[in-house]
Amino acid sequence: MQDPDGANATLSITTSFYFRNHLCIVTPCLSINLYEFIRAHNFNGFSLPLIRRFSRQLLACLVLLQTKRIIHCDLKPENILLCEARKADVRVIDFGSSCREEEKVYTYIQSRFYRSPEVILGSSYGLGIDMWSFGCILAELWTGYPLFPGENEQEQLACIMEIFGPPDRHLVERCTRKKLFFDSVGKPRVTVSSKGKRRRPSSKTLQQALKTEDEAFVDFIARCLRWDPERRLKPAEAVSHSFIMNLPFHQRAGIPEEARRAARVRSSAAVPANGVVPASPVKRVVTRDGNAFAQPQQQANATPSKDRGRALPETPQTAVRNGTAAVNAAGFGAAQGSPSKLAGNRRHSTVASAGGAAAVAGSKRASNGAVLSGGMATQQRVGSGAPGNLAAMAARESMGGASAQNTARWRT
Repeated sequence: MQDPDGANATLSITTSFYFRNHLCIVTPCLSINLYEFIRAHNFNGFSLPLIRRFSRQLLACLVLLQTKRIIHCDLKPENILLCEARKADVRVIDFGSSCREEEKVYTYIQSRFYRSPEVILGSSYGLGIDMWSFGCILAELWTGYPLFPGENEQEQLACIMEIFGPPDRHLVERCTRKKLFFDSVGKPRVTVSSKGKRRRPSSKTLQQALKTEDEAFVDFIARCLRWDPERRLKPAEAVSHSFIMNLPFHQRAGIPEEARRAARVRSSAAVPANGVVPASPVKRVVTRDGNAFAQPQQQANATPSKDRGRALPETPQTAVRNGTAAVNAAGFGAAQGSPSKLAGNRRHSTVASAGGAAAVAGSKRASNGAVLSGGMATQQRVGSGAPGNLAAMAARESMGGASAQNTARWRT
């Protein structure tokens, strides 16, 4: 497998020759491996930006291996070398244990600290074991120490269960070495280290083990270290994770910030003031007597009725601000997008102009209260009579001492 330009972070071969019946392969001269790099920094670990840079290069290698259906089988810090001592470019080496997915040769593979649970338990393995090792490597680059430092395979599995709990029963049933780690009822066997330490399943969280508050990093490691290799993060999927893309957690790449901001505004506006979200949309229905009530959506979708108005009407303030006015069910002067109003649903205040004429309800006014002459004339229907200046006529009659009978006439 050739990678001459180093785009996939794999070791390139310059030339090869035979010497005393031995094949000699010539490669570029590289620097120290990542374990020596960790030790040179006194096992203090590295920053997340540096780990992210390493991760992107290693994922490029794993994507290439997945495309070729090749399993590295021994991914660990010792097999990842720096190109130069002062540059954060790495190369993956030592493909001596690697194999094609359909041509697996060995059952005892991977170094213990980075060994996947399916290999430990004797189950069938595939490309997912490299992602498990990759997650363990990133955790060690952050903390400076192996995430699962088991002294043997029994304690190695106990270290894994200490954080992630026991595996699902269906995963254990298909393993050939399950009796070494579980009893007859499927309970994990008690393991004691040489220092007398017992590891209890689910007694520690991954966040506690990593000692970090970075949710994206913890989530990325957790997805790489799932028990089920089928559910484990794939290299092609991992390159778009928020940790690799350096995006805030729960934020996907490819979505503009404007769209995310608009979505947040819409979601916040959809919640009522009391914090209770209705189970289903409702429509507002106005009856002939002027009463309004909410109708469930499934009933609102039934056969239309003349007594039912349109949903989400404009408020009076919005109608005045937009220069539109509501009309009755006959539709005289109806503004687009605004439902008709029935008589008696609104109160109108009349403001006399300098000439003594009453201002029509709904006219635009300046900040000082004066009616704007250029405002749109309102065609508010007061009763069942003809449209036009009925509101002005009613105002003049009321100011001229109209009888109660005449006043009632304009309200019928």
